[in-house]
Amino acid sequence: MAFTASIENFLFLQSNSHGGFKTLITRSSCRAAPMRIHSCHGDVAYFQLEPFHNQEIVKPKPFNFVIPEFNYEEYMLKKAASVNKALDNAVPMQEPKKIHEAMRYSLLAGGKRVRPILCIAACELAGGDESLAIPMACAVEMIHTMSLIHDDLPCMDNDDLRRGKPANHKMFGEETAVLAGDALLSLAFEHIAANTKDGSASRVVRAIAELGSAVGADGLVAGQSVDLMSEGKQLNLKELEYIHIHKTSKLLEAAAVCGAIMGGGNSTMIERIRSYARCIGLLFQVVDDILDVTKSSEELGKTAGKDLASDKATYPKLMGLEKAKNFAKMLVAKAVEELNCFDTIKAAPLLHLANYIAHRQN
Repeated sequence: MAFTASIENFLFLQSNSHGGFKTLITRSSCRAAPMRIHSCHGDVAYFQLEPFHNQEIVKPKPFNFVIPEFNYEEYMLKKAASVNKALDNAVPMQEPKKIHEAMRYSLLAGGKRVRPILCIAACELAGGDESLAIPMACAVEMIHTMSLIHDDLPCMDNDDLRRGKPANHKMFGEETAVLAGDALLSLAFEHIAANTKDGSASRVVRAIAELGSAVGADGLVAGQSVDLMSEGKQLNLKELEYIHIHKTSKLLEAAAVCGAIMGGGNSTMIERIRSYARCIGLLFQVVDDILDVTKSSEELGKTAGKDLASDKATYPKLMGLEKAKNFAKMLVAKAVEELNCFDTIKAAPLLHLANYIAHRQN
């Protein structure tokens, strides 16, 4: 069963009793995010999105896009269960007990598992199956968990709550929290190498390089470093975008790209998925900034209003709340546009995931 709707409704999908949607999914008439060739390696061309801060923030115009009906909630629950089981098996309780308990405390604390599910969905879209992506998906979640543990430390963002529970350092102490994060980062790459049973070695190596780049001094670490150096300073949109693309988007982008690589995608497929993921990665942060000023700590599961209290640069602060919401809509439209070259049935999980990120409440 196929259906259509306009971008006006894209951000207001309503769940029905079967976990599907009453309202309909769309794509926008606005152009896909501009790209330019950034570099080449062998026969693979790498593209770089033009900076979003250079683009005018406008409300996307309606344009119909037909996709099949899809039970997103069921898909997410099924994939999350697979990821949770694999993560539980990947970090068994053993000596030294304290460090493994600390690793498991944060890794198995719940969460939406957006990044590993994005990895699996991208793998399936590129022609692979879940088994090909699970080791990589687990590695992405291990790295994400490491970043949360370290981000909460007093020397970083200094937060006492994470996912509605005491932060890792509040439970186990700062020293153990640092080591737990380090152990998860190391385990992530070991897990890929030791547990990827299928797929070509060249694709595994390429995916590991992609993931490593997203975490290091050209990725997550770069964003965190600039974020820390920017405290107390007045940032512009260009500087804020740099921080969030590196601190948040890069890992989401790597999750999708690594999944597409493992799934056997060609260079064109991979780069379209990369562009989609860059959009939803930045969308994730824009929505995070909006929620910080519109939701309570109880609703978020972490301390609300921290950015406002610390006078930190955010999209609502620099743009105003309404323009920030329009920017989120623009990013959804661009993300959806990047998927229009794929089979709509296979792309359905990623289309709905973009909507989920736009609508998340915590």
